Parts: sequence; structure tokens; C-alpha cells
Amino acid sequence: MTTPSNRPAPVPPSRTGFGAAMWKEVSHLLSNLPVSLIAFVYVTVTVVAGAALSVTVVGLPLLAAGLAGARLLGRAERARARALLGVRVDEPSRLPYRPGSGPVARIWTTLRDPVAWRTVLFGFIRLPWGVLTFALTLVGLTVLLPALPYVARALTNADRAMVRGLLGPSDGLERRVAELESDRGVVVDAAAADLRRIERDLHDGAQARLVALAMDLGLAREKATEDPEAAARMVEEAHGEVKLALQELRDLARGIHPAVLTDRGLDAALSAVASRCTVPVTVDVDLPNRPAPAIEGIAYFTVSELLQNVSKHARARHATVDVWRTGDRLLLQVADDGHGGADPAGGTGLAGLAERLDAVDGILAVHSPAGGPTTVSAELPWRG
Repeated sequence: MTTPSNRPAPVPPSRTGFGAAMWKEVSHLLSNLPVSLIAFVYVTVTVVAGAALSVTVVGLPLLAAGLAGARLLGRAERARARALLGVRVDEPSRLPYRPGSGPVARIWTTLRDPVAWRTVLFGFIRLPWGVLTFALTLVGLTVLLPALPYVARALTNADRAMVRGLLGPSDGLERRVAELESDRGVVVDAAAADLRRIERDLHDGAQARLVALAMDLGLAREKATEDPEAAARMVEEAHGEVKLALQELRDLARGIHPAVLTDRGLDAALSAVASRCTVPVTVDVDLPNRPAPAIEGIAYFTVSELLQNVSKHARARHATVDVWRTGDRLLLQVADDGHGGADPAGGTGLAGLAERLDAVDGILAVHSPAGGPTTVSAELPWRG
């Protein structure tokens, strides 16, 4: 019988019979010594050596490798307890490596793994316990045989408690902390990418145009006395360049945070985005009030990016945008009648969009069979 992972399995009642369960417990107690000796030697050599060499180049990678191996030792101990003691402990969650993370980030994540460190502690304290249980079990087998079932049950109850306490998950807390740390990294990476994009747009767009404008005005000033008509034409051309530069700056500001979103909300802002799409778009926003500004901004940029995908990749004739509230969640859906085949792993930005939504407890779902149609749904917390 399995038990929920959020509460320990009940300890079987003590009994005096020499049944199969008792002999499994005895086997577990006798195997404690060799298994504990192996674990103690491993954690001492790898973890202690890695910590001692942490001031060198090889120290931290060695320590991280030792902690990764400690996770494997914990898995083996959970399997042994499950087979011989009937203790079913859920596997702790895997380390949350971000896609594309380098070796340094992976080493740092491993060094902060609480599951591995608890397994190391388990390996240290188990050697004296293994010696004690081995000795007491031998005494029970050779001298105090009638008391052996009671001795075995008492000792294995302590074993069960150690396995649950040190080798099991902590009611999802560690998983949630790891997810939040990973999400924080995604948000930081996304913010850095946005800053690089803004810098590139300023450098390649408005800045370059303003530099050319300054040069043209300088030439026009020089020609003002010699050739007034040529100078007037150059000033007229510069006036046109000023208008283009202003338009580029407006577009850049809209990409950072559009004024229409702040002033009039999602309905007006998404209608403006839809008007710039290359295919006709029907927008339906049904919201009783406005969500939190941060959530509103994420919803706006999510729809903007999805409509850009429709313009670039879908070859659609029509698209729809629907936004509504259900309970404490903001839902949005962008659909098109294009050729389908949208894949988050296919380079259309959907994977990055899903990571950004996940960072605020949001969800992105893509349904895009070959031949279409494509429907992308997103769900965000309301936080109004």
C-alpha cells in the first residue's frame, strides 16, 4: 500500500513473530555496516577533498561532482529501504538547470543543492549507526534470539525515520525554492536582453539618423550664404529626417512600455497592436477592471509577440485576440487560420515567452497541428 508523500507511512505494530518482514529488517540491519562504510568513505574522500581544494581551480568542480554522486547514493538508500523496510519515499526533484546554462552555472546550482547536502549528512552519521545496528543484530541472532523481533523493529524504526527525514523531499518546499531561483534567472536574462535590444535600436536607428542630420545641417549652414537654394533643400531634407527620427523614438518607447497601455488599458493597447499586424485581427477584451500594472504589461507584450509570429510565420488570412478574467487568473488567447506547425522549440520565440510567463506563475499552451489552425493560450495571475 502506498502512502501520500506529504505524510509519513505508518509504522507497522511491534510483533514477536519470525516472519518474512522481520527477516527483511534483519537483513537491512546487517547490511547497514558495509553500506554505511562505503557511503562514509565516498563522502569523506570526494566532499571533504573537494571542500579542501575549493581554493584551487579543480576544487569546486570536484565538490560539485561529489554532491551529484551523493544524490545517487541517496537514490540507492531509498531503494534499499523500500525493498527491505517497506518505506516508500518520493524521489526529490531534479536540479533545475536553465536551458543553455554553462558549466559554471551548473556547478553553482549543484553546490547549492539541499538534497545532496542532506545525503552527505546521512552518509556521515550512518557509519556509527551501522556499527551499532550490526553489533546489536548479531547479539540478537546469537544470544537474545527471542528478543530479536523487538530489537529489529526498534532499530529499523529509527532507520525509517532517518530515511524519511534526510533522503525525502521537503513537502515541495525545495522544489519551489529551486523553481523560484530558476525563474529569477530567467527574468534577469530577459531584462538584460531587453536592455541590449534597446541599446542596439538606439545605436542603429535614431542615433545614426541624428548623427547624419547634424552633418546635413552643418553642410546647410556652410552653404547658406553661397547657395541659399541648396541650403534650403538640405534643411527641408533634414526636416524629414527629424520626423523619421521622432517616429523611431516613438516606436522604441512603445516597445519599452506604450503610453496607451498606461492611459487606456489593455483593450485600447491591444487594438493598437492589432492594427499594425499584417493580417486582419479581431480583438475582444472582456475585463471588469484592470489587473496589476506588471501583469498588464506582460499580457500586452505576450500578445504583441504572438501577433508578430502570426505576421512573420503563419501565412494566415485572419487572427483573433481574446482576453478575459476567470477567478483570480487573467486569460488570453491568440488564434489564426494559418498553416500551423508552431513549435516552442522551433525558434519562433515561444520557448522564451513560456519562460517569461513561468517566472510570474503563468502558463503558455500551444496547439498548432500541421495545416493549422494555431491557438496559443496564456494564463497569468490577476494580482489586481
